[in-house]
Amino acid sequence: MDKTKLRKETINRLKNLPIDEKKQIEMEIMERLLSSELWTNAETIGITMAQNFEWATEPIIEAGWKQKKRMVVPKCIPADKQLDFYEISSFDQLEAVYFNLLEPKPDQSRFVQKKGIDLLIVPGILFDRSGYRIGFGGGYYDRFLVDFNQKTASLCSGDQLVDQIPKEKYDLPVQYVITNKEIIHA
Repeated sequence: MDKTKLRKETINRLKNLPIDEKKQIEMEIMERLLSSELWTNAETIGITMAQNFEWATEPIIEAGWKQKKRMVVPKCIPADKQLDFYEISSFDQLEAVYFNLLEPKPDQSRFVQKKGIDLLIVPGILFDRSGYRIGFGGGYYDRFLVDFNQKTASLCSGDQLVDQIPKEKYDLPVQYVITNKEIIHA
């Protein structure tokens, strides 16, 4: 099966998940992440602002703030499909951009270099136990990960975990996949 079809089917499944089940899975994923050594050992954490059908990231960001962690959020640079990360200390530093994505306002946030991020939470739709993923199709994170040497993880439910993801030569795996049931060291 090709990535486009897998992506579409999984997004449809996520969009149709009953709200109470979604909230329960989000809580379990967040608890697993926050109790992990990955989280404990990280001072600066890169994470996206989730879309409606994705697992909520706002509570994770708020937990980071409470623990005095630096929370950095990406801004997409469409011209060259790159990501720049900015530290935010309030959701007021975000603005809605294309596709209604929430991104940092550069003039109200502090730019953080790639090497300054200890743990990067890489978004995705579908994952395998080797850390490969199907993202949103833009390739932004694959480009960012090329020379990123710190810890990487993705968050998903058990339903988003498959035996094998179709891979292309430029696809890069994450080191950890954190589900509502387990942490997989890829």
